Amino acid sequence: MADYGALERTLTDALQLTRRPVAVAFLDQPPDGVQRLEGAQPSGCTFWSLASSGEVFYTAPEDHYNCPIGSYTHRIDLPKDREHELSDTLSLMSDLGYLRMAEVPGVPRLDKTPAATVYAPLGQTPGEPDAVIVTGTPGGLMLLHEAGARIGIAAASLLGRPTCMAIPAALSTGIASSLGCVGNRIYTGLDDEEFYSVIRADKLMALAGEIATITAANVMLTQYHRERRATITA
Repeated sequence: MADYGALERTLTDALQLTRRPVAVAFLDQPPDGVQRLEGAQPSGCTFWSLASSGEVFYTAPEDHYNCPIGSYTHRIDLPKDREHELSDTLSLMSDLGYLRMAEVPGVPRLDKTPAATVYAPLGQTPGEPDAVIVTGTPGGLMLLHEAGARIGIAAASLLGRPTCMAIPAALSTGIASSLGCVGNRIYTGLDDEEFYSVIRADKLMALAGEIATITAANVMLTQYHRERRATITA
């Protein structure tokens, strides 16, 4: 297994992260040696926040039922007596003018329902992840996207609501970023200055390998542009 502790340190230092990157793995069965998360949570993205704070755990599909939108993006069917919650939530959003119902079929979703989903800080992941969620500022995540361009993966369009669709989008394209949505910001405490980039895990090492080059280039370009601005505006 890759040295995910070193990869977390690389991302944290280069991108000046204040929140730990989160590793997410979608499994066909519960993992050995990992505890299932106890208690109920109000949203799927709450699991991101818990893992970023240092918790290592897995969830079963029923742990996601309180989040009908997150269940939809993660292809988790609600039980019969709760199926209406998805349509109720979508109807509310539509009535408020938050979205149009015609947008829903275009929302990225996982290819199949995971039997278990593992969440952990990247450096503590108990196994190989499928995706890594990075929370940062525009200046930091800019470096990540520039590193992605160097290895030939262009980010998908900057996504909005729902934030959780960034995971299946990244699994398709290699990297996807989301500005975050109001629900995500409430449930995770995301700052106004922060947003997300999600990396497909098989691209992580290559991205990390280019970050030093991109960071050094940006240091030099910062000086270049400052001097140029001073010269032209003098």
